[in-house]
Amino acid sequence: MSFWKRWRMSWQTDKIKTLEEIKEIVDRARSEGKKVVLANGCFDILHVGHVRYLKHAKSFGDILVVAVNSDSSVKRLKGEERPFMPDFERAEIVAALECVDYVFVFDDERLDRILLYLKPHFQAKGTDYTPETVPEYPVVSSYGGKVVICGDPKEHSTTELLKKVKK
Repeated sequence: MSFWKRWRMSWQTDKIKTLEEIKEIVDRARSEGKKVVLANGCFDILHVGHVRYLKHAKSFGDILVVAVNSDSSVKRLKGEERPFMPDFERAEIVAALECVDYVFVFDDERLDRILLYLKPHFQAKGTDYTPETVPEYPVVSSYGGKVVICGDPKEHSTTELLKKVKK
C-alpha cells in the first residue's frame, strides 16, 4: 500500500505534502523573500532531542520543512528491525509539532537529490555533525545554501533510548 493511501486512512493534516507540493511551497516562499529551512530524520521514536533539533532549525528561517525517511530507507540505514512505526505515522507525529510547517516522506538515504531540487536556504543537521562533515555539504554549498547545526548536544538518540527500554 502506498504512503499516501496509508496516510489518507490515518488522521489527515494539511502539513503533510508530496515532494512536488513542497517544491511549489518553497518556490513561492522564495519569491516572497522568505527563508526556508530543510531538516530531516527517521524520527522513529520522537524524543526531546528531536524536538530541540527542530525548534532550533525553525529559528533560522520562516518555513521549516521536515523530510522523514520512508520505511525502506530507515531499514537500509538502521537495520531490518527498524522502523518501529510506519512512515505515515512518523510523518503525522512530526507534523503535529508547532515549529514544523510542512512534512514529506522520502525514500533516499541522503538528501542530495532533494536539496538540488528544492534549494532551501538552510539545511539543518544535528550536533553530531559540523557543517563540513555533513554528507550533503558540497551540494548545499553548490547552490549557495548554508548548512546549520541545530539542537542540543547529542545526548539523546532512539538507539540509546531503546537500549534503556530493553534493560
